[in-house]
Amino acid sequence: MTVARVAVTVDLVVLTVREQQLSALVWWRDRPPYAESWSLPGGFVQLDEDLPVAAHRLMAERAGLADVRVHLEQLATYGYPDRDPRQRVVSVAYLGLAPDLPASTRAQVMWRPVADLTEKGRIAFDHRRILLDGVERARAKLEYSPLAAAFCPPEFTVAELRRVYEIVWGHPLDPRNFHRKVTGAEGFLVPTGRTTTRDGGRPARLYRRGDAESLHPPMMRPSL
Repeated sequence: MTVARVAVTVDLVVLTVREQQLSALVWWRDRPPYAESWSLPGGFVQLDEDLPVAAHRLMAERAGLADVRVHLEQLATYGYPDRDPRQRVVSVAYLGLAPDLPASTRAQVMWRPVADLTEKGRIAFDHRRILLDGVERARAKLEYSPLAAAFCPPEFTVAELRRVYEIVWGHPLDPRNFHRKVTGAEGFLVPTGRTTTRDGGRPARLYRRGDAESLHPPMMRPSL
């Protein structure tokens, strides 16, 4: 039996909220295949690397986000035969989330609104599918985990947290109902005892993320 040679890559779906839009980090390809199109930052896994090590290396080398604290988790594996025209390639995708991530240090890498990329952008390989899977993972996890706080600074207001949910879900939320739910979810938010006026208006309480790993009760997405 002949054993096929298969290359393994890591592709990164890195999401943040920039200018009140859910945005993804993408790489502009200037050479074939798929020249003049966007792709997710990523690269080949080295022979002596574990997958998480490769993901963190590529965050620095390809995404240009060295020494930036990012929530990073494995998303899915993509291995159908024709996904790369050059050779047989299996990709392990990782989802990265963080608040207000800086511009990349790489000239070819920039932030683009997810809506622009998924609706009208020219995207290489199967990276539109991977990006959509990453966005759906983020949206779903906001329902049952405290992941939304990963898009917020260490201390944040309920209004700032609500805006994260609205941007990621793409749907407005009732402020009073949202406040009741998030402050009632056990272990989700911890009051800091401080206030801020950065939201405008009266001073608002500042919170930090609690130690809950799941939300009880969950925050369910509105029906569209």
